[in-house]
Amino acid sequence: MTPPKARKIKKELSLHGDVRNDDYYWMNERENPEVIAHLEAENAYFEEKMAHLKQFQEDLFQEMKGRVKEDDSSVPYTNRGYVYLTKYEKGDQYPRYFRRPVDEREDQLMFNVNEMAEPYDYYHIGGMAVSDDNRYVSYGEDTISRRIYTIHIKDMLTGQNLPDQIPNTTGGSVWSADGKYLFYSVKDEALRPYKIMRHEIGTAPQDDVVVFEEIDETFRAYVYRSKSRKYIIIGSAQTVSTEYRLLRADDPLGETRTFQERERKLEYAIEHIDDRFYVLTNLNAENFQLMVTPEDATGKENWQTVIPNRDHVLLEGIDVFRNFLVISERDRGLTKLRIRPFEGQEHYIDFADEAYMAYTSVNPDIESEVLRFGYQSMTTPPSTFDYGMRSREQTLLKQQPVLGDFDADNYESRRAFAEARDGTQIPLSIVSRKGTQLDGSAPLLLYAYGSYGHSLDPSFSITRLSLLDRGMIFVIAHIRGGEEMGRRWYEEGKLLKKKNTFTDFIDAGKWLVAQQYTSADRLYAMGGSAGGLLMGAIANMQPDLWAGIVAQVPFVDVVTTMLDDSIPLTTGEYDEWGNPNEAEYYHYIKSYSPVDQVTAQAYPSMLVTTGFHDSQVQYWEPAKWVAKLREMKTDANDILFHTNMEAGHGGASGRFERMREVARDYAWVLDRAGLV
Repeated sequence: MTPPKARKIKKELSLHGDVRNDDYYWMNERENPEVIAHLEAENAYFEEKMAHLKQFQEDLFQEMKGRVKEDDSSVPYTNRGYVYLTKYEKGDQYPRYFRRPVDEREDQLMFNVNEMAEPYDYYHIGGMAVSDDNRYVSYGEDTISRRIYTIHIKDMLTGQNLPDQIPNTTGGSVWSADGKYLFYSVKDEALRPYKIMRHEIGTAPQDDVVVFEEIDETFRAYVYRSKSRKYIIIGSAQTVSTEYRLLRADDPLGETRTFQERERKLEYAIEHIDDRFYVLTNLNAENFQLMVTPEDATGKENWQTVIPNRDHVLLEGIDVFRNFLVISERDRGLTKLRIRPFEGQEHYIDFADEAYMAYTSVNPDIESEVLRFGYQSMTTPPSTFDYGMRSREQTLLKQQPVLGDFDADNYESRRAFAEARDGTQIPLSIVSRKGTQLDGSAPLLLYAYGSYGHSLDPSFSITRLSLLDRGMIFVIAHIRGGEEMGRRWYEEGKLLKKKNTFTDFIDAGKWLVAQQYTSADRLYAMGGSAGGLLMGAIANMQPDLWAGIVAQVPFVDVVTTMLDDSIPLTTGEYDEWGNPNEAEYYHYIKSYSPVDQVTAQAYPSMLVTTGFHDSQVQYWEPAKWVAKLREMKTDANDILFHTNMEAGHGGASGRFERMREVARDYAWVLDRAGLV
């Protein structure tokens, strides 16, 4: 077979005295049979070119699946008199949710998601919320993978769903204290959550009342319940500004009051206990500080500092308990958990690994003196601990079982720092199987994200073992645009400094070659979504450094997308990428936008994937990019493009179907590396 050749239809896009030619603009016509036919032709070409790997891909999938304990369950947690847990039975693609009263032994089935998913190609439920009297459970259901949920309400006394069905929501919801009202957010045509609604149980959704409407298209609205259960909190946020409104949970028909009015570049998050709110904010604090304010005087003029800003430590989050605060901090890329009693000496929980991931887990009981937290590293499977905040005793409750011949001692992880071209030290998290030679002969897969201030932690992966066991080294590059090294790390990788993200990744790759972890003909790159933008940029900027590139649901048509405010995410992300309606941002974004920067040069082999129903990155972005690459490139290397016609941004919904997609991508990389 020859690669599909997309039809070119001349389209000129003019702005700021500049003209862009987009011959594949027509691919955004989702219902156009020619578009569907082209995507199906690409899938057929993909299957043909991957045919020699069909058995290996299946073997790889079975190998990965064979490490999973299929009949497994979560660590139970207690909330308001009930014990909750999640179970999988052998063969289950989806979880089963259970609960039981604390004084009983028999589990009550809440949801068997396997049965619920049977009629659909894609299925996901989320946002479960239990009413204060424990009778009702609300949940959101997505059957398309566009992240548009219908809220349902299950009566746990009868085991039946109420007639109430609320469409076009984000899936999450919040109960009033009396269990008569449900608060939730709905989406506009661009899928932006913009209204907070109040639903009275037993009434029609069209009778629901608007509690708050966000008219600024750069803000997104959401709602949650304070851990104290006293307040329903309505939030409205954009990239650089937040605002909250308070509503007493025991007065659901009452008026809301504003916590602190929005201000440009003022970010804050709040949590309530007793007669006060704790405020995590960037007010006069680049790396954020923790402040406290009385619940009846919440304006910023009343905020008092509890933990001040520090130059090299990012304050990421807090968990509030009756007698303790737990503060999540990030120091030189690693998370630390700080226990601060209201009376007594504070301390940190000790972690042994050189590179690790630590995080607070499910802690709904505000009276508890035991912290539930999670821990993992690139060689340590996810582990759940209880930690006595007063006694400092640490109890391992469960470590994710890894079946087969897995032995953590067979693997080693390390941290290193690569020097970027401007002298900045880029943290690297590296894992390999012991015995893998560091003489330049080993293949290496370099992974990164680098946007939105999202920090990539050195986590464990069952599927990744299939790479390591075959002699491949895996590295996470903690590049600028994330927040691993503090808020400045994020600021130096966004807007008019976005190219730092791409050059950091390239320089990390060059450093790994120079240090003989691998060689240029054995170096592979992988990233998804905004990390897929990274893949597109590094392919244009340094194509000769990579033996192969995997771009998953890649955001590659940045100018066109950021000019289209009908597309989800666009208006809310002007502060991430810049608004190309302004000439300075237009020209800067265009200078790195992968589709716009494809040139007549040799490109490495590539695997590009997307989902037809993707609401985050529209399918036509990678489709246009691949078509233009095929048109322009001067090499004979393959570019393979696959569209999951039933899924969206997150891929398949079943746990093993997702694993099949990983096996597919890894099979392609391993084949390129000669490790099949």
